[in-house]
Amino acid sequence: MNSNIKKIFDIVNQPERLIIGLMSGTSLDGLDIALCKISGSGADTKVSVLAFKTISYSNEFKADIKAVFSRRDADLQLVCIMNERIALVHANMILEAIEEWGKTASDIAAIASHGQTIFHAPASLHRMPGYPNATLQIGDGDHIAVTTGIITISDFRQKHVAAGGEGAPLAVYGDYLIFSKKGQNRVMLNIGGIANFTYLPGDNDAAKVFSTDVGPGNTMMDQYVQKHYPGLYCDKDAAIASLGVVNAQLLNALMQTPFLKMDFPKTTGPELFNLQYLENAQMASGTLLIKKEDVMATLCSFSARVIVNAVEKCFGREADPVIYMSGGGMHNPLLLKKIKAGLANARFSTTAELDINPDAKEAVLFAVLANETLVGEPIDFGGRPGVPSVCMGKICLPY
Repeated sequence: MNSNIKKIFDIVNQPERLIIGLMSGTSLDGLDIALCKISGSGADTKVSVLAFKTISYSNEFKADIKAVFSRRDADLQLVCIMNERIALVHANMILEAIEEWGKTASDIAAIASHGQTIFHAPASLHRMPGYPNATLQIGDGDHIAVTTGIITISDFRQKHVAAGGEGAPLAVYGDYLIFSKKGQNRVMLNIGGIANFTYLPGDNDAAKVFSTDVGPGNTMMDQYVQKHYPGLYCDKDAAIASLGVVNAQLLNALMQTPFLKMDFPKTTGPELFNLQYLENAQMASGTLLIKKEDVMATLCSFSARVIVNAVEKCFGREADPVIYMSGGGMHNPLLLKKIKAGLANARFSTTAELDINPDAKEAVLFAVLANETLVGEPIDFGGRPGVPSVCMGKICLPY
């Protein structure tokens, strides 16, 4: 038997596994690395996070990613090179974390690598008749496996697309396994660059579970800050937006995209919600000359509004779901204030209440997906469009 295959066989037969989950999102701020101990699979999955850290990207590395990120005119040679470079940077970050945590490569069953999304093109967005849904994440899994010496499961989103999904959001799979609770309707709200949530019904019926993108989280605010406030990468603590006044005309123009009226589940990205989208809305509303602080205040209200509207669409205006938050947007006090004001009957918490660090949540979810690839079976989500019943990820061997 091939020694790599034997190692996989041994991993599958272990009662529990150490899996490192990785996440690098559209914020491009760094790599989240979560060391997870996982036992069981499917509804019997048990996860504990043994260690977690985020390693920030250098400004040079951020610039290199931005040169190919969400751009139709990206240099194809640079895309090719960055596929390898991102993997090597991530691999060395993993080795740094493993050493810091007192582990060796032989202690780790597998790495679950999301990679770096550089373009997301569902058919609902590209609107090219006869062409399929598509998404592209780079950061080659084989380079990570070879460099670290650890089996790496990567490129999760392609199976989702191949099975009829849009490649995002994938949180539905991990959220259902980790966070469902009988008798409690839950919303697992993640506010990253794009805001998305998973609906977990209190009857635990997998056929009712779904995840959906709802619109911009931090992405437009971050882009605007980076363009107009040199040296800043985001509006920390909403310091800029808090000085501004929401412009009703601009907010109304921002809300006009057909995406916001589409049924769930749906996906989007910075390919739609970007500074060009903002400029078009400002031109349509005659607000090109308003103060920068007012633009930021309005973008913050825009993100809050699309999140509130989406939750109300799911539950109704008077419902009282429990909303567990994660992602960088939960650290924006103005954004949270607006969301809570719009969903007055909901109870808000974070996934920390459920024993998962909210900053680590997405990395943990990919570790869970990798565990399902190794030892699980596809979960039956009722055959609904956008939620295919599949296990995801390509297995990359270290030698």
